Amino acid sequence: MAGRIEHYGMIGDMRTAALVCKDGSIDWLCFPRFDSGACFASLLGTPENGRWLIAPKSEAKIRRRYRPGTLILETTFTSKTGQVTLVDFMPIEEPHSTVVRLLIGRQGTVRLHTDLVIRFDYGISVPWVSRRDETTLTAVAGPSMLVIRTPVPLKGKDMRTQGEFTVRKGETVPFVMTYVPSHLPLPLPLDVEVALAATEKFWKEWSGRSSFDGKWHKPVQRSLITLKALSYRPTGGILAAATTSLPEQIGGPRNWDYRYCWLRDATFTLLAFLNAGYLEEATAWQNWLVRSIAGSPNQIQTMYGVAGERRLDEWEIDWLPGYENSSPVRVGNAAALQLQLDIYGELADTMAQASKGGLPAVPRRAEIREVYLSHLEKIWRNPDEGIWEIRGAPQHFTHSKVMTWVAFDRASRSRHMDAKERAHCEKVADQIHAHVCLHGVDPEKKCFVQSYGSEGMDAALLLLPIVGFLPATDVRIRNTVREIENRLMPDGLVLRYESQSGVDGLPAGEGAFLACSFWLVENYILLGRLKDAQRLYERLLKLCNDVGLLAEEYDPRAKRMLGNFPQAFSHVALVNAGLNLLHALVPAKTGRTVKRRRRRPVVRTA
Repeated sequence: MAGRIEHYGMIGDMRTAALVCKDGSIDWLCFPRFDSGACFASLLGTPENGRWLIAPKSEAKIRRRYRPGTLILETTFTSKTGQVTLVDFMPIEEPHSTVVRLLIGRQGTVRLHTDLVIRFDYGISVPWVSRRDETTLTAVAGPSMLVIRTPVPLKGKDMRTQGEFTVRKGETVPFVMTYVPSHLPLPLPLDVEVALAATEKFWKEWSGRSSFDGKWHKPVQRSLITLKALSYRPTGGILAAATTSLPEQIGGPRNWDYRYCWLRDATFTLLAFLNAGYLEEATAWQNWLVRSIAGSPNQIQTMYGVAGERRLDEWEIDWLPGYENSSPVRVGNAAALQLQLDIYGELADTMAQASKGGLPAVPRRAEIREVYLSHLEKIWRNPDEGIWEIRGAPQHFTHSKVMTWVAFDRASRSRHMDAKERAHCEKVADQIHAHVCLHGVDPEKKCFVQSYGSEGMDAALLLLPIVGFLPATDVRIRNTVREIENRLMPDGLVLRYESQSGVDGLPAGEGAFLACSFWLVENYILLGRLKDAQRLYERLLKLCNDVGLLAEEYDPRAKRMLGNFPQAFSHVALVNAGLNLLHALVPAKTGRTVKRRRRRPVVRTA
């Protein structure tokens, strides 16, 4: 059985990523891209669906860490006879994606074993495994080939490749696995010491470029490294997560493929990189965004593939039982074709924040703005599936309408439009603002609601003061925060919405959505409730696993993570809330402005 979600660490080369369990098993890995078919899929099934275990033969205590400032994962096993460290990493500069696993003897002698089960095509295709020489094996199935090199004697048994070996103090035993298209020749052997040094140098230099050096540096840095690792290096696209179908409710159907790039993540991610001083990454993300949306405005999608692909057809894998029998297991995401009006606001806000942050102008910026605003003016009154991508009937979601206001509001403030165009955009923005305040507010409770005419509460409403729709001091915003605290925080963390209402067309029940809890931190900051903000932020930091990673959701009662992992949205929210909280706390504690290397965070409000 797969480990708990929080038991995993991630390694990657910004083309793909592997999840490594605390027990030394790689249970998820797709080649050659993040969204390719998995060759290790036991995370969603059993070891027979593919995994690579390296672990002591006897019981051992386990301690893990990332090497500081890097994506190099170290798992130290301490047994009665000795201590050994498993070092897992993926080199960055190699022409083909490679997983390197090093066993380094620390104390005494440790007896270990390895169990390699390769199953291409999401755990179903058994490859031909052939020995090329004393240290080299190949596994071939159709277009895919894995090349495994190690001095450890390996033998085949029951469609698995196994071996036993001993590591003594001072010894290093390497395993190297490289993906190559099966029609190509075998790659040259890798110098593992050189690769390790180069990989460590890359990550330390990258993480060292951050302009953030204040309190909470460690979790913020880990989150930024995670976001970098979830970026697709050839194009600059950033995935929502490295996995598909990890459940938002154990045993339920809320299992989605998150190995794609969402437009709504654009502004949040852009701000995280800008505020931390990573202009190159922010520029690459912006450029990916503009390339992906190129075309007719009525064909804009909520998400795209890592290279901007539009066909993300959703289908189900019937041979995988799912994580802890949470089915179905899905590949692709039908939400790509939903109408989600908020993405137009995110697109406009991304361009506005990019301009404020000093990024170079994207090609055809004026034309992009003109055609998308013209299209949005025609459709903003329509119901949509909203930020939470419901599978039920479309609604007039308040957050969606607010984000259409953002699109016109940002345009009305643009220096790149003439006075007549700005005046028109301001007029439309005012119309939308009045429309939302009339239809999106509960007349009795004087708070915003999930959708027009409903009494439902929605954590997406926490974004209203963050995007500048109304100040946090407005009584309707204060009342909304109060209602969210009363109705969406049964265990002190924020749920997305009241799933028992049936609005999403799915069975009720899911964990607390971590990004929403970070949004509440930002609301507390805007409300001047700094003690509440710090208290909640530090509680959220404690939910990170032992190597600093977060999933999409958390179950406070079962005390476990839920949803796809690691989740970019959670880590982006951690970064932005942390930077803004630190900025708010420093003057409050010192009574003066403290000169630091970090810049003042870019605020989303216009």
